[in-house]
Amino acid sequence: MVAAQRSFEGEFPLRKMKRLAGLLAPVASDDAVAGRCRFRLSFRRAPLGNSSYPQLSMEVDAALPLVCQRTLETFVLPLRVEQRLGLIRHESEEAGLPPEVEPLLVPEDAQLRLINLVEDELILAVPVVPMSPGGAEDIETEWPAEGSESAEDRPNPFAELAKLKQR
Repeated sequence: MVAAQRSFEGEFPLRKMKRLAGLLAPVASDDAVAGRCRFRLSFRRAPLGNSSYPQLSMEVDAALPLVCQRTLETFVLPLRVEQRLGLIRHESEEAGLPPEVEPLLVPEDAQLRLINLVEDELILAVPVVPMSPGGAEDIETEWPAEGSESAEDRPNPFAELAKLKQR
């Protein structure tokens, strides 16, 4: 694929990615945007000094349905992932890649499952704690403990220091 500079692009439902599906909220079947993934993968030889290395460029656009951990409501997180992967056969080749290129260890049979690569990148892009943008406006940020005194009723711990300073 590298020698022929092959490119692949397509679209498929996120539910086909079993590992990613466990991180996502259920999606209504009539939702045409959420739960879909578009990708473009391009293989080529990238220049590096006086030589070159095999590279896979990946662009993934997806709309991930997630559960907001503030409001516990479902929201759609639009994602765009752009990644450059340097294809290596041995771990020792990793040091020869440019710093902005992630290494991808190619299996001995040289077979790459492209959908798994796309799924890996989407899993890495899912926030650890999903929160919908603007989801915190309706949430109270301070919760008074029951039976607690208000700030005016509590004694000020620095009141004695203020008295000493006045003397």
